[in-house]
Amino acid sequence: MYGHFLELGGQIKGIDEQIKAWHRESSLSQRLQGIPGVGTLTASAIVASVGDARMFKSGRQMAAWLGLVPRQYSSGGKQVLRGISKRGDAYIRRLLVLGAHAVIRHLKAAPPNEAPSWIQRLLTRRSIHIAAVALANKHARIAWALLTNDREYCAGYKRA
Repeated sequence: MYGHFLELGGQIKGIDEQIKAWHRESSLSQRLQGIPGVGTLTASAIVASVGDARMFKSGRQMAAWLGLVPRQYSSGGKQVLRGISKRGDAYIRRLLVLGAHAVIRHLKAAPPNEAPSWIQRLLTRRSIHIAAVALANKHARIAWALLTNDREYCAGYKRA
């Protein structure tokens, strides 16, 4: 059993090296890695799964495809938003949520002198898990924008 365990560890290291080599060659994957909380594995998984991001009309559609948006129940002009649907790519959704948790953990360690961002204001009202899913949703939408507009990530980007 121990020998088999060591063999599996070696296979995992080999696959990790293949993913890192592919990431170094892919400009799209490197562009996505600029988003806070998105690393090599998440960026390469998004690029590999999504392919052409232009097949989605908006960032919300891509986030819905990943299962990061609230389920809608609308009738008679009244719109009701329920819990997160989780009806999408579970692997990428998990990677984005874990990255969002890392960003939130980093924000909590930051000095309190700075003005609170929208995620810090959300944390005062909601649990850390809800805030992490909201941030993962935002990261999915940013990833769609970067992939469709051929841009690099800019932290303080404002639309003209």
